[in-house]
Amino acid sequence: MVKLIRKIYDWTIRLSETKQAVWALAGVAFVESSVFPLPPDLLLIPMCVAERRRSFFYATICTVASVIGGLLGYAIGYYFFETWGKDILSFYGMMGKYGALKDKYDQYGGWIILAKGMTPIPFKLLTIFSGAMHLALPVFIISSIGARAMRFYLVAGLLWKFGAPVRTFIEKHLTWVALAFLILLIGGFFAIKYII
Repeated sequence: MVKLIRKIYDWTIRLSETKQAVWALAGVAFVESSVFPLPPDLLLIPMCVAERRRSFFYATICTVASVIGGLLGYAIGYYFFETWGKDILSFYGMMGKYGALKDKYDQYGGWIILAKGMTPIPFKLLTIFSGAMHLALPVFIISSIGARAMRFYLVAGLLWKFGAPVRTFIEKHLTWVALAFLILLIGGFFAIKYII
């Protein structure tokens, strides 16, 4: 397992030095906001560690691609809720909370996206649900930009500021860092099921 984690990390670091890195990061950020279960942090963090001076550029790519992908998620909820949206939300155990979430959306709308869009909760759930609730599109876009920018720029800013020690720490304790990230990811899914 340790060797596998090391191989993935080394591959990501090598990828960050290629021309395809930015496209891969944008692609992951795009699909994570609509259908894919893994967050773009899996690429963003190693890329910022590998090329610290480009951290804010990478955060911008993540933010833009994530918001555009969020529009696809919004469209799935708005136009295809009965055919695809319900299935995706059911997969994540959200349909049982549909009524309670609808009440929250009616009350708080964009504030929910702003608050929960910065957490490990999969963003696609918010985008699809926003479309299903017919949240005003300008509110959705502005809230999405705010939430995603705060999340990705915070990660990039920390890595830019503390890049060399962070890289040393990650490489020295890679297994523990990967485990902590996995716990956060699982925590996001746990939050969906029991907290939201």
